[in-house]
Amino acid sequence: MFTDYAERASRLPGAVLWTKGADRTGDGAGGLVLPDGCMDLLWTEGRLLVAGPDTRAFRPGPGLRGPWAGVRFRPGAAPALLGVPACALRDQRVDLADLRPGGEVRRLTGRIDAAPDPAAALERLALRLAAEAQPEDPLVRAVAGALAAGRSVAATAEAVGLGARQLHRRSLAAFGYGPKTLARILRLQRALGLARSGVPLAETAARTGYADQAHLAREVRELAGQPVTALL
Repeated sequence: MFTDYAERASRLPGAVLWTKGADRTGDGAGGLVLPDGCMDLLWTEGRLLVAGPDTRAFRPGPGLRGPWAGVRFRPGAAPALLGVPACALRDQRVDLADLRPGGEVRRLTGRIDAAPDPAAALERLALRLAAEAQPEDPLVRAVAGALAAGRSVAATAEAVGLGARQLHRRSLAAFGYGPKTLARILRLQRALGLARSGVPLAETAARTGYADQAHLAREVRELAGQPVTALL
């Protein structure tokens, strides 16, 4: 069905549609998922799940071998589609039937299982959920955009017109954690993107706002659970 990991832009604005073949080792090797500020709607044969926002690296266990298809929503977008605050799903993988009526989820799962292209069928489900949901809060998008661009939490709060407590409360519901944690995770993703493109680690650290290369290394180990050289 699916082979190696692949992804493309989804028809749902801001989302990514991805697929991954089954883990044939049975131990989750090679399946490390790093925190990225996002939530995913997941399909594997016979199951629909939701991946909540991660604060640390996640490696699927033997019971989650795949194959997989997923729709990765941009930070802050999924709670409105699923009707649940992101903080309720932090660091969890939960069955969609825990969030929506079980009969409906069984029908949806069977339909995607039987589809010639399960990934496309999953994407159609995500589009339907988005069409039924309330419009995405533009303030949430502004917060995510500012933090992704490297603005400080204080500058972000001022730009969107929220006090520190209000920003924290809105962030918990939208992203699953406070703005400081989201800023750390998005900075990690920026740094890994630069480093993977060939930028030396010392320069990567300087360009992404770390005090020095050692600071970058500590953050990577804390959030990803591995040394930066192992990830690269």
